[in-house]
Amino acid sequence: MESDVIRLESDVIVIGGNFAGVSAAMQLARARKRVVVVDAGQPRNRFAAASQGFLGQDGNTPMAIQAEAKRQLLAYPTVSWLEGSAEWVFRVEDEFIVMLGDDRQVVGRKLILASGVRDELPDIAGLQPRWGRSVLHCPYCHGYEIGEGQLGILASHAMAPHQSLLVADWGPVIYFSQGQFTPDDEQRQHMQARGIRIESSPVVAILGNGTAMDAVRLEDGREIAMKALFTAPRVHLNSGLIEQLGCRLLDGPLGPCVDVDVWGRTSVEGVFAAGDIAIQRHNATLASASGVNAGVGAHQSLLGMLW
Repeated sequence: MESDVIRLESDVIVIGGNFAGVSAAMQLARARKRVVVVDAGQPRNRFAAASQGFLGQDGNTPMAIQAEAKRQLLAYPTVSWLEGSAEWVFRVEDEFIVMLGDDRQVVGRKLILASGVRDELPDIAGLQPRWGRSVLHCPYCHGYEIGEGQLGILASHAMAPHQSLLVADWGPVIYFSQGQFTPDDEQRQHMQARGIRIESSPVVAILGNGTAMDAVRLEDGREIAMKALFTAPRVHLNSGLIEQLGCRLLDGPLGPCVDVDVWGRTSVEGVFAAGDIAIQRHNATLASASGVNAGVGAHQSLLGMLW
Protein backbone atom coordinates (compact mmCIF):
# COMPACT_ATOMS: atom_id res chain seq x y z
CA MET A 1 0.00 0.00 0.00
CA GLU A 2 1.44 3.34 -1.04
CA SER A 3 1.89 5.97 1.63
CA ASP A 4 0.15 9.30 1.18
CA VAL A 5 2.49 12.10 0.20
CA ILE A 6 2.05 15.22 2.31
CA ARG A 7 2.73 18.31 0.18
CA LEU A 8 2.78 21.79 1.68
CA GLU A 9 2.77 24.96 -0.40
CA SER A 10 4.57 28.06 0.85
CA ASP A 11 6.11 31.34 -0.14
CA VAL A 12 9.37 30.55 1.66
CA ILE A 13 10.86 27.32 2.99
CA VAL A 14 13.22 27.68 5.96
CA ILE A 15 15.57 24.78 6.61
CA GLY A 16 16.55 24.80 10.28
CA GLY A 17 14.56 25.80 13.35
CA ASN A 18 17.16 27.20 15.73
CA PHE A 19 18.05 30.86 16.34
CA ALA A 20 18.77 31.82 12.72
CA GLY A 21 15.91 29.89 11.14
CA VAL A 22 13.24 31.07 13.57
CA SER A 23 14.48 34.67 13.29
CA ALA A 24 14.18 34.48 9.50
CA ALA A 25 10.73 32.88 9.63
CA MET A 26 9.47 35.50 12.09
CA GLN A 27 10.13 38.37 9.67
CA LEU A 28 8.24 36.55 6.91
CA ALA A 29 5.35 35.60 9.19
CA ARG A 30 4.94 39.23 10.18
CA ALA A 31 4.78 40.08 6.49
CA ARG A 32 1.87 37.59 6.26
CA LYS A 33 3.82 35.23 4.02
CA ARG A 34 3.30 31.48 4.09
CA VAL A 35 6.35 29.91 5.74
CA VAL A 36 7.26 26.29 6.33
CA VAL A 37 10.09 25.57 8.77
CA VAL A 38 11.76 22.16 8.44
CA ASP A 39 13.75 21.26 11.55
CA ALA A 40 15.82 18.14 12.28
CA GLY A 41 15.93 18.92 16.02
CA GLN A 42 19.72 18.77 16.41
CA PRO A 43 20.84 22.34 17.21
CA ARG A 44 24.56 22.92 17.57
CA ASN A 45 24.18 24.60 20.97
CA ARG A 46 22.32 21.70 22.61
CA PHE A 47 25.48 20.82 24.55
CA ALA A 48 25.71 24.20 26.30
CA ALA A 49 24.33 24.56 29.83
CA ALA A 50 23.19 28.14 29.18
CA SER A 51 23.26 30.89 26.59
CA GLN A 52 24.92 34.01 27.95
CA GLY A 53 25.22 37.44 26.43
CA PHE A 54 22.02 37.03 24.38
CA LEU A 55 19.84 40.13 24.82
CA GLY A 56 16.88 39.36 27.07
CA GLN A 57 17.82 35.67 27.42
CA ASP A 58 21.03 35.82 29.46
CA GLY A 59 21.47 32.56 31.40
CA ASN A 60 18.56 30.65 29.88
CA THR A 61 19.23 27.27 28.32
CA PRO A 62 19.45 27.16 24.51
CA MET A 63 16.65 24.59 24.38
CA ALA A 64 14.34 26.78 26.49
CA ILE A 65 15.06 29.78 24.27
CA GLN A 66 14.38 27.73 21.15
CA ALA A 67 11.13 26.30 22.57
CA GLU A 68 9.79 29.75 23.46
CA ALA A 69 10.83 31.15 20.07
CA LYS A 70 9.01 28.29 18.34
CA ARG A 71 5.89 28.91 20.44
CA GLN A 72 5.87 32.58 19.52
CA LEU A 73 6.48 31.85 15.84
CA LEU A 74 3.65 29.31 15.60
CA ALA A 75 1.21 31.92 16.93
CA TYR A 76 1.29 33.35 13.40
CA PRO A 77 -1.33 31.54 11.28
CA THR A 78 0.76 31.47 8.10
CA VAL A 79 3.55 29.36 9.67
CA SER A 80 3.86 25.57 9.54
CA TRP A 81 6.53 23.51 11.32
CA LEU A 82 7.72 20.12 10.12
CA GLU A 83 9.99 17.98 12.25
CA GLY A 84 12.33 15.95 10.10
CA SER A 85 15.40 16.06 7.89
CA ALA A 86 15.39 17.77 4.50
CA GLU A 87 17.12 15.24 2.23
CA TRP A 88 16.69 16.51 -1.33
CA VAL A 89 15.92 19.74 -3.12
CA PHE A 90 14.85 20.28 -6.72
CA ARG A 91 14.10 23.40 -8.68
CA VAL A 92 11.15 23.24 -11.05
CA GLU A 93 10.76 26.48 -12.99
CA ASP A 94 10.32 29.19 -10.31
CA GLU A 95 9.75 26.90 -7.34
CA PHE A 96 11.83 24.80 -4.99
CA ILE A 97 10.69 21.35 -3.94
CA VAL A 98 12.23 20.06 -0.71
CA MET A 99 11.77 16.37 0.08
CA LEU A 100 11.96 15.01 3.60
CA GLY A 101 13.08 11.50 4.41
CA ASP A 102 9.52 10.25 4.96
CA ASP A 103 7.97 11.27 1.60
CA ARG A 104 6.72 14.64 2.79
CA GLN A 105 7.33 17.48 0.33
CA VAL A 106 7.43 21.24 0.72
CA VAL A 107 7.11 23.64 -2.20
CA GLY A 108 8.20 27.25 -1.97
CA ARG A 109 9.14 30.20 -4.13
CA LYS A 110 12.21 31.05 -2.03
CA LEU A 111 14.49 28.99 0.18
CA ILE A 112 16.39 29.99 3.33
CA LEU A 113 19.12 27.63 4.50
CA ALA A 114 19.74 27.86 8.25
CA SER A 115 20.75 24.24 8.74
CA GLY A 116 23.76 24.90 10.95
CA VAL A 117 27.09 23.15 11.33
CA ARG A 118 28.48 20.28 13.35
CA ASP A 119 31.68 20.44 15.35
CA GLU A 120 34.68 18.14 14.94
CA LEU A 121 36.58 18.26 18.22
CA PRO A 122 40.20 17.23 18.78
CA ASP A 123 40.54 13.52 19.57
CA ILE A 124 41.56 13.83 23.22
CA ALA A 125 40.38 11.57 26.04
CA GLY A 126 37.71 13.25 28.17
CA LEU A 127 37.20 16.22 25.88
CA GLN A 128 33.92 15.37 24.10
CA PRO A 129 31.82 14.84 27.29
CA ARG A 130 32.85 18.28 28.54
CA TRP A 131 32.02 20.17 25.34
CA GLY A 132 29.83 23.16 26.18
CA ARG A 133 30.52 22.78 29.91
CA SER A 134 34.23 23.08 30.71
CA VAL A 135 35.56 22.78 27.14
CA LEU A 136 34.35 25.91 25.40
CA HIS A 137 34.51 27.87 22.17
CA CYS A 138 33.41 31.47 22.80
CA PRO A 139 34.72 33.50 25.78
CA TYR A 140 31.98 36.08 25.27
CA CYS A 141 29.40 33.31 25.74
CA HIS A 142 30.97 31.44 28.65
CA GLY A 143 34.08 33.22 29.96
CA TYR A 144 32.43 35.27 32.70
CA GLU A 145 30.95 32.23 34.43
CA ILE A 146 34.36 30.56 34.86
CA GLY A 147 35.18 33.09 37.58
CA GLU A 148 38.77 33.86 36.61
CA GLY A 149 40.07 30.33 37.22
CA GLN A 150 43.00 28.84 35.34
CA LEU A 151 42.22 28.72 31.62
CA GLY A 152 43.85 26.94 28.74
CA ILE A 153 43.89 27.43 24.97
CA LEU A 154 43.94 24.13 23.13
CA ALA A 155 45.40 25.23 19.78
CA SER A 156 43.65 23.81 16.74
CA HIS A 157 44.25 26.45 14.07
CA ALA A 158 46.69 29.19 13.07
CA MET A 159 44.67 31.92 14.83
CA ALA A 160 44.91 30.22 18.23
CA PRO A 161 47.64 32.62 19.51
CA HIS A 162 45.25 35.50 18.80
CA GLN A 163 42.52 33.63 20.72
CA SER A 164 44.84 33.34 23.74
CA LEU A 165 45.39 37.12 23.83
CA LEU A 166 41.63 37.59 23.94
CA VAL A 167 40.86 34.94 26.55
CA ALA A 168 43.47 36.41 28.92
CA ASP A 169 40.86 39.01 29.91
CA TRP A 170 38.86 36.21 31.59
CA GLY A 171 41.67 34.67 33.64
CA PRO A 172 45.27 33.40 33.60
CA VAL A 173 46.00 31.50 30.39
CA ILE A 174 48.22 28.60 29.40
CA TYR A 175 48.62 28.16 25.66
CA PHE A 176 48.91 24.52 24.53
CA SER A 177 50.41 24.54 21.04
CA GLN A 178 49.82 20.77 20.64
CA GLY A 179 53.18 20.72 18.89
CA GLN A 180 51.52 22.10 15.73
CA PHE A 181 50.66 25.77 16.23
CA THR A 182 53.81 27.25 17.71
CA PRO A 183 53.65 31.05 18.04
CA ASP A 184 56.09 33.05 15.95
CA ASP A 185 58.43 35.57 17.60
CA GLU A 186 56.02 38.48 17.35
CA GLN A 187 53.10 36.44 18.68
CA ARG A 188 55.27 35.13 21.51
CA GLN A 189 56.18 38.67 22.57
CA HIS A 190 52.52 39.72 22.68
CA MET A 191 51.58 36.59 24.61
CA GLN A 192 54.35 37.06 27.15
CA ALA A 193 53.26 40.67 27.64
CA ARG A 194 49.81 39.34 28.53
CA GLY A 195 51.28 36.85 31.00
CA ILE A 196 50.42 33.84 28.86
CA ARG A 197 52.45 30.71 29.48
CA ILE A 198 53.29 28.56 26.45
CA GLU A 199 53.38 24.76 26.66
CA SER A 200 54.69 22.67 23.74
CA SER A 201 53.91 19.22 25.19
CA PRO A 202 50.49 18.21 23.82
CA VAL A 203 47.41 17.71 26.00
CA VAL A 204 46.44 14.02 25.86
CA ALA A 205 43.65 13.79 28.45
CA ILE A 206 41.18 15.90 30.43
CA LEU A 207 40.78 15.00 34.12
CA GLY A 208 37.88 15.65 36.50
CA ASN A 209 34.52 14.39 37.71
CA GLY A 210 31.54 14.49 35.37
CA THR A 211 31.62 17.49 33.07
CA ALA A 212 33.87 19.50 35.39
CA MET A 213 37.59 19.87 34.76
CA ASP A 214 40.28 19.54 37.41
CA ALA A 215 43.42 19.21 35.28
CA VAL A 216 44.90 18.27 31.93
CA ARG A 217 47.48 15.56 31.41
CA LEU A 218 50.32 16.25 28.98
CA GLU A 219 52.12 13.81 26.73
CA ASP A 220 55.24 14.11 28.91
CA GLY A 221 53.25 12.86 31.95
CA ARG A 222 52.78 16.17 33.76
CA GLU A 223 49.35 17.18 35.08
CA ILE A 224 48.40 20.86 35.20
CA ALA A 225 45.44 22.16 37.23
CA MET A 226 42.84 23.65 34.88
CA LYS A 227 39.31 25.01 35.25
CA ALA A 228 38.37 25.27 31.58
CA LEU A 229 39.78 24.92 28.08
CA PHE A 230 38.93 27.02 25.06
CA THR A 231 39.33 25.51 21.63
CA ALA A 232 37.99 26.07 18.13
CA PRO A 233 36.66 22.88 16.53
CA ARG A 234 36.61 22.22 12.82
CA VAL A 235 33.12 22.80 11.45
CA HIS A 236 31.21 20.84 8.81
CA LEU A 237 28.02 21.89 7.04
CA ASN A 238 25.07 19.84 8.25
CA SER A 239 22.91 19.86 5.15
CA GLY A 240 23.54 18.16 1.83
CA LEU A 241 21.12 20.64 0.21
CA ILE A 242 23.92 23.20 -0.03
CA GLU A 243 25.95 20.97 -2.34
CA GLN A 244 22.85 19.85 -4.28
CA LEU A 245 21.97 23.48 -5.02
CA GLY A 246 25.56 24.36 -5.94
CA CYS A 247 25.90 27.29 -3.54
CA ARG A 248 29.33 28.89 -3.69
CA LEU A 249 31.44 28.24 -0.58
CA LEU A 250 34.23 30.15 1.11
CA ASP A 251 37.18 28.53 2.88
CA GLY A 252 37.10 29.78 6.46
CA PRO A 253 39.88 29.19 9.01
CA LEU A 254 37.82 26.44 10.67
CA GLY A 255 35.94 25.05 7.69
CA PRO A 256 33.67 26.00 4.79
CA CYS A 257 30.84 28.53 4.92
CA VAL A 258 28.28 29.63 2.36
CA ASP A 259 29.17 32.80 0.47
CA VAL A 260 26.39 35.38 0.97
CA ASP A 261 25.93 39.07 0.27
CA VAL A 262 24.60 41.73 2.65
CA TRP A 263 21.04 40.39 2.23
CA GLY A 264 21.98 36.78 2.90
CA ARG A 265 21.68 35.89 -0.79
CA THR A 266 23.75 32.94 -1.96
CA SER A 267 25.19 32.46 -5.45
CA VAL A 268 22.01 30.55 -6.39
CA GLU A 269 19.02 32.68 -7.35
CA GLY A 270 16.19 32.46 -4.84
CA VAL A 271 18.33 30.83 -2.14
CA PHE A 272 19.35 32.62 1.06
CA ALA A 273 21.54 31.41 3.93
CA ALA A 274 21.79 32.40 7.59
CA GLY A 275 23.37 31.40 10.85
CA ASP A 276 26.60 29.51 11.38
CA ILE A 277 26.66 28.20 7.79
CA ALA A 278 26.91 31.76 6.49
CA ILE A 279 28.96 33.66 9.09
CA GLN A 280 32.48 32.99 10.33
CA ARG A 281 32.07 34.49 13.81
CA HIS A 282 29.78 32.07 15.60
CA ASN A 283 27.59 33.54 18.32
CA ALA A 284 23.87 33.19 19.12
CA THR A 285 23.15 36.89 18.68
CA LEU A 286 25.00 37.05 15.36
CA ALA A 287 23.18 33.93 14.14
CA SER A 288 19.81 35.44 15.03
CA ALA A 289 20.71 38.75 13.37
CA SER A 290 21.75 37.00 10.16
CA GLY A 291 18.40 35.18 10.20
CA VAL A 292 16.54 38.49 10.42
CA ASN A 293 18.59 39.76 7.50
CA ALA A 294 17.86 36.69 5.35
CA GLY A 295 14.15 36.80 6.20
CA VAL A 296 13.87 40.45 5.18
CA GLY A 297 15.90 39.74 2.05
CA ALA A 298 13.67 36.81 1.07
CA HIS A 299 10.56 38.95 1.58
CA GLN A 300 11.88 41.73 -0.62
CA SER A 301 12.91 39.12 -3.18
CA LEU A 302 9.31 37.86 -3.30
CA LEU A 303 8.27 41.43 -4.15
CA GLY A 304 10.80 41.67 -6.97
CA MET A 305 12.87 44.25 -5.11
CA LEU A 306 15.91 41.93 -5.06
CA TRP A 307 17.10 39.87 -8.02
